[in-house]
Amino acid sequence: MQTEIKHTNDHYDLIVLGGGESGVGAAVLARTRGLNVFLSDAGPIAPLYQRELEEHGVPYEQEGHSEAMILKAKEVVKSPGIPEKNELVKKIRARKIAVISEIELAYRYKGDSRIVGITGTNGKSTTTSLIFHICRAAGMDVALVGNIGISIARQVALDPKALYIAEISSFQLDDIVAFRPDIAILLNITEDHLDRYDYDIEKYIQSKFKIVQNQESGDYFIYNIDDPLITGHLKNISISSNLLPFSMKQEVSKGAYIKNSEMLIKLQEEQVSMNIYDFVALKGKHNQYNTMAAGITASVLDIRKEKIRSAVQTFESLAHRMEFVATIRGVDFINDSKGTNLNSVWFALESMEKPTVLIMGGVDKGNDYSLIADLVGEKVKAIVCIGLDNQKIADAFKDIVSPIVQTSSMKEAVDAAYHLAEKGDTVLLSPGCSSFDLFKNYMDRGDQFKENVKNL
Repeated sequence: MQTEIKHTNDHYDLIVLGGGESGVGAAVLARTRGLNVFLSDAGPIAPLYQRELEEHGVPYEQEGHSEAMILKAKEVVKSPGIPEKNELVKKIRARKIAVISEIELAYRYKGDSRIVGITGTNGKSTTTSLIFHICRAAGMDVALVGNIGISIARQVALDPKALYIAEISSFQLDDIVAFRPDIAILLNITEDHLDRYDYDIEKYIQSKFKIVQNQESGDYFIYNIDDPLITGHLKNISISSNLLPFSMKQEVSKGAYIKNSEMLIKLQEEQVSMNIYDFVALKGKHNQYNTMAAGITASVLDIRKEKIRSAVQTFESLAHRMEFVATIRGVDFINDSKGTNLNSVWFALESMEKPTVLIMGGVDKGNDYSLIADLVGEKVKAIVCIGLDNQKIADAFKDIVSPIVQTSSMKEAVDAAYHLAEKGDTVLLSPGCSSFDLFKNYMDRGDQFKENVKNL
């Protein structure tokens, strides 16, 4: 075991497990607040993070854990990527040592700042970015934090703001105790990451709903009333905060809904209305849901309706999420590399208005491709598989789409898709799978897609 312990003792106030953005942010926050903290990672820590730990005087180790010392900790911050089945985590639990998440630690030290917390299976990054864009356009003292950028703990430690717009995963919510967002948003719930929840959808639903467990009467819960898993769970629990639903299927007295292409946001007497065709970078029903959630949030934050409308119209889509790349000889290329589950692929296809050549594949998560079969039949003229083993995709769609082409590199995939597409078509990269067989991550996959498109 290679260790990088700069100074040590037997007892630490706080041990941080994991030396990525979340863990290092937590360690820096703890150190700036005078806690005796130590960070430990089973693997290598990036040089950038090592330098930061050293600058803040945080002792650390990498490529192994000093288990005996860790098991004497008063409290442990566990990075969200570490599962409960990890052997060291099991031993920590057995010792009854308190385990918290980085967002819980950040919450302790946020002071009077407010938090908007956004969770859901899909759409978190877009909704979080849109809310941040609206708040910043309104001149608020605001930071974009969580899964989408820097950790909330790092922001609280080094550059505190009056308002934090935080993208929050179920893994981060699993280890909260007192964490309480002033505004909690639950966009949707579909099957994803079930390997972390014993393949039990109920456990995953309960994890998502932790975002409201500590809310009080002055707080707000913004949620998708069209989602059956959300509304089903709401019947079984009691929530203290103000409920603000959004819907495309029914009118709501408070919250938001869409009727005759108009989005209406209602809180008190005043209401905000927007035409959905003005959402330049927010096409598709999934983005209409995201925009309703963001619009309600902005209204709760007392942002003027003119500012909300203007900010929604000037919002630019995120990299790797339905990102327009180029039009080449009449063929549009769209990068949705962040679409790593089938629900994301469904939403991407749902927004397609032209015949589509779909590039998909990678490391399968146990996907049930029948979930998108109807949309594939309606929208897709050809499928280009990318990855080391895509037989499951070929078998799922062989009676629906022809041709289905197998490729083993992004260059091959882009060339094949371009060859299959005609003027007026769209080539869509929306993999529905993890990227780790051929790429470092979804960003690397998306960047390679863009690079190869530009080289056509």
